[in-house]
Amino acid sequence: MDSMKKEGLPLVDPFKAERRLESAAASAMTKKGAYAALGYMLSAVLLVLFNKAALSSFSFPYVNVITLFQMLCSSVILYAMKSWKIISFTEGEAHSVTSNPVTLVPLKTLFRTLPLAVSYLLYMLITMESVRGINVPMYTTLRRTTVAFTMIVEYLLTGRKHSSYVVGSVGIIILGAFVAGARDLSFDAYSYSIVFVANICTAIYLASIARIGKSSGLNSFGLMWCNGIICTPILLFWTSFKGDLEAMMSFPYLYSRGFQAVMLLSCIMAFMINYYVFLNTTLNSALTQTICGNLKDLFTIALGWLLFGGLPFDLMNVVGQSLGFLGSCLYAYFKLKGK
Repeated sequence: MDSMKKEGLPLVDPFKAERRLESAAASAMTKKGAYAALGYMLSAVLLVLFNKAALSSFSFPYVNVITLFQMLCSSVILYAMKSWKIISFTEGEAHSVTSNPVTLVPLKTLFRTLPLAVSYLLYMLITMESVRGINVPMYTTLRRTTVAFTMIVEYLLTGRKHSSYVVGSVGIIILGAFVAGARDLSFDAYSYSIVFVANICTAIYLASIARIGKSSGLNSFGLMWCNGIICTPILLFWTSFKGDLEAMMSFPYLYSRGFQAVMLLSCIMAFMINYYVFLNTTLNSALTQTICGNLKDLFTIALGWLLFGGLPFDLMNVVGQSLGFLGSCLYAYFKLKGK
């Protein structure tokens, strides 16, 4: 009995202690998730603005060169992080295991991601070209119609159909895009066409991720790495063949510190946006990522108007922008509710 009394009951309720630990962990995750969401929105806005600055403000004519530098920067960062055992390229991979000392992934896996890499290359190149000849507010508005192209590509590839709620919200987004551009009748048909081609390439790229990403066993870092080591040699050959690299040497702002800073930040943001998409979705949810994308659009529109100008203030444009944002929020809401 004395021994039982000495053991007694614990002075601290273990269940309460466990709950406090869980609460603290949840609080830490919430703070980390908030940083991830803010990081995504910030990097996404800055990427569009830095690309716009390089292509328009400095009149840099070589879109392929910017994409090449972004891929090289991303590959170097990933290689360093993998070599320092900070990240892995597959789920559950030991950081000390390297499948191939050169490619860092098995060649079979690398070849399996080839269609994804090709679609990624097209997505990057055409998206970069699409931001050149159109103001940032209209670019952001028209890019919101990507969801419609994604629905079409999903239906063609997998036969997936969406509910009337989702289709209706997508209709509001498209309506907002047309309302916003109704007064911009002097638009450049080529630039607008390139934006819609970029939307199609984005839809194909996202569909490729859904199909190839899961079957290959690679995580987001692994997919980024495979895209880089496949696309970089192709793009390097293409830019050399076209003479872009040689012509770049005579670019008047090549040694300008302002231009070099914009290029460097564009390369860093291209890597960071891919990283934060993965981190934000993992720590929070896919819905949070969608909402962050919608909120990011507002900041992009506001900063684009302030820094680069474009369309003068017009009620129709404001109404169109608001409809596009409303449709995006409804789309996220209906997806959350499973409607």
